[in-house]
This record gives sequence, C-alpha cells and structure tokens, in this order.
Amino acid sequence: MVIVRRERTDAARNRAKILAAAEAIVAARGVQGLSMAEVAAAAGVGVGTLYRRFGDRSGLAYALIDAREREFQAAFVEGPPPLGPGAEPAERARAFLRALTDRTVEQLDLLLMAETAGPMARFGGAYDAYHAHLVMLIGLARPEADAYCLADALLAPLAAPLLAHRLGERGVAVGRVKSALDELLAGVLAR
Repeated sequence: MVIVRRERTDAARNRAKILAAAEAIVAARGVQGLSMAEVAAAAGVGVGTLYRRFGDRSGLAYALIDAREREFQAAFVEGPPPLGPGAEPAERARAFLRALTDRTVEQLDLLLMAETAGPMARFGGAYDAYHAHLVMLIGLARPEADAYCLADALLAPLAAPLLAHRLGERGVAVGRVKSALDELLAGVLAR
C-alpha cells in the first residue's frame, strides 16, 4: 500500500509564494541575482523555511524549472507526432533532440545553476527520462546498436555548461547546434 502525503495548505501557499518571488527576481536580475535571503524576504517567509524546503539555490532552481520540464516530458510521452507517439523512431528522435535544445536554451541560466551544483547534479530525474526515451527510440530504429551508450552521446552536447559556452562565449547559433545534432543522430542511426 502506497501512502500519498498531501502537502499542507500553508506549505503549498508558502511554496507558491516562494516560487513567484524567485521567478520575479530571476526575471528582473537574472539567476545571478537569486539569493536565498532575498527570495525569503520577497516571499514573506523565513530563510530557514526556504532552506528546509529547497535545500539551496540549485534546489530552488530545479523547482523553478519543474513546471516547464513537466510540460516538455508530457509532449514527448503523449503529445502529437513527431515529438510524441505516432511518428517513426528516427523522426521522433530528431524532433526530441531539437525540442530539447529549445527547452534547454529557454531556461539555460537556471539549468546551468542546477546542473553545476555538484559533480553528478545533471544526472537523475529529467536526464534519466531523456535517456530512457532515446534508448527506446534508438532501440526501435537500430535494435543491434548499443542504445544505452549512444543515448548519452546524443545528450552530451546539450549539457547546460557546454551549451552556454558554445552559445555565449563562442557565438554558435542555436540552428547550428540543431544541425550538428541532426548529423550526429544520422550517424547513430546509420546501419
């Protein structure tokens, strides 16, 4: 038997206030302006409440990322083709990598903070979902391939630190990243 614990009403209200305050700070000053003390003050809660709830800035960043992430995962799991079911595996994989590029760029600063919080911060959660999805698609398109390792190779260029470096410091356009991913995928799926 699984016991589902519902969030207390006051805890849910505080969580909503904290996330709204954090979103407003990020919108006004960027991720660099996001401090736990300022978020707590803006939300009208104690700093201890913020730390208990989110742990640190990276935990808060993941919470800010969460709603968009849920939408993205719903799109590739149950949305319309080619991203969702109904298209050929190669077409779905291409649509997925292109959509993931856009999704990563959309919240790049938050993902950069979250993914660099610790040595393994990028892995787990969303990464595992992306990986499993690509393993399935590669396995359908090329059953003889090592889909497990190839999925990591396809996801590697979309690590937030690398993407931020390429887009910002090196001036690479997003379209160029997508084209390179298309070529990489074609190579992965070639027989």
